[in-house]
Amino acid sequence: MTEPGVENDQQRLSLGTDAARKLATTTKTPPQMQGITSRWLLRLLPWVEATGGSYRVNRRLTYTVGDGRVSFVSTGADVRVIPRELCELSLLRDFGDEGALGALAERFTQEEYAPGDVIVERGAPADRVCLIAHGKVNRLGIGEYGDEAVLGTMIDGDHFGSAALVEDDSAWDATAKAVTPCTVLSLRRSEFHEVADRSEALRAHLDRVGARTAREADPGGEATIAVASGHAGEPDLPGTFVDYEAAPREYELSVAQTVLRVHTRVADLYNQPMNQLEEQVRLTIEALRERQEHELVNNRDFGLLHNADLRQRIPTRSGPPTPDDLDELISRRRKTRVVLAHPRAIAAFGRECSRRGVYPESLDHDGHAVTGWRGIPILPCDKIPVSAAGTSSILAMRTGEDDQGVVGLHHVGLPDEYEPGLSVRFMGVSEKAIASYLVSTYYSAAALVPDALGVLENVETGR
Repeated sequence: MTEPGVENDQQRLSLGTDAARKLATTTKTPPQMQGITSRWLLRLLPWVEATGGSYRVNRRLTYTVGDGRVSFVSTGADVRVIPRELCELSLLRDFGDEGALGALAERFTQEEYAPGDVIVERGAPADRVCLIAHGKVNRLGIGEYGDEAVLGTMIDGDHFGSAALVEDDSAWDATAKAVTPCTVLSLRRSEFHEVADRSEALRAHLDRVGARTAREADPGGEATIAVASGHAGEPDLPGTFVDYEAAPREYELSVAQTVLRVHTRVADLYNQPMNQLEEQVRLTIEALRERQEHELVNNRDFGLLHNADLRQRIPTRSGPPTPDDLDELISRRRKTRVVLAHPRAIAAFGRECSRRGVYPESLDHDGHAVTGWRGIPILPCDKIPVSAAGTSSILAMRTGEDDQGVVGLHHVGLPDEYEPGLSVRFMGVSEKAIASYLVSTYYSAAALVPDALGVLENVETGR
């Protein structure tokens, strides 16, 4: 008798499936890769040829008015300002005496504030400069109808009150109130004058600062072009010229490279029905393109997150990205073409819209239905980091050389070019019969003018 569950080969009337598979051709897919994303940034940037491997951005001469952010170092709970970073204060712009800067840095005192604490009171005598080392602070003043209004928000690295160091009778024009737990470093006017009295270089610098006139810069911060208008008769017309930056920034192309190794026996014998070398190259290029987009967002030299102008970085009003936050972000520039955000930030924005009863638009962008706001597409980019605390950033940009926007940089016409700006170069066969191919792509990105790129910072994605 045949045991239950065991098939008797003598009773089989047709070929079994196990034996049939030995002769059948397996239906298969090309090799799949989970790490491939939409890579919207690479697709939407206008790519400009960077001949010679570099790209120079010439601009009109700009008078910076000291609106940069200050950096700090910490040891445990002790926070100190980096002396050289004090040059971000408008009063100390272009001051280079390391000794005097170090003496000033040593005199800053650290103060801690809880949410709701008042740091300075509107109308009170202003006698110090305050540097926000950590936290969020609201500037409060009187609105148009007499009620209290939020005039602005300050975050890590911002500062206020530098003019109080040299103006004896000044008063605070707004109240500064902590929104979150804050660490603030402050320097009293008396401490500042003690250092100035001992430093001849600092006294000379303050004399030069006091001699500057408001006519040196226009409202945009650029050197003024003198123009006469509305005149009659034959008055003397002003003479002028357009001044340029003496040392414009040059962007050098960065590179992403890898060496692809394929055994010659694999390439010789296993190329049907799919070419092994082509599949290996295809997947390697996908990985390089992913890294390229990551670098365009996060690289500290040319990445968009690190190269947005400080005046174009704004915090959220309450934490999550609200319609008000996006309105302020896109209003900072003309012709905002696109907004990039992490998918979790886009979901957080959708929740805020639903909470307010507002519904974002659905736009057609390059054949895809995407979320939009004010007619501007909001595209997902998972290369924008999300911190452990659940905060991220949202990018808004104007693109193209013609609009003085953000452009991508590459170089085409490479030897053994496989795709525009990407080459696959045969490097030879080793003694172990392994063929090597150098896969390279060259790229960078540049914002032609400061307002081409803006960042909404400290976006909470979890609430």
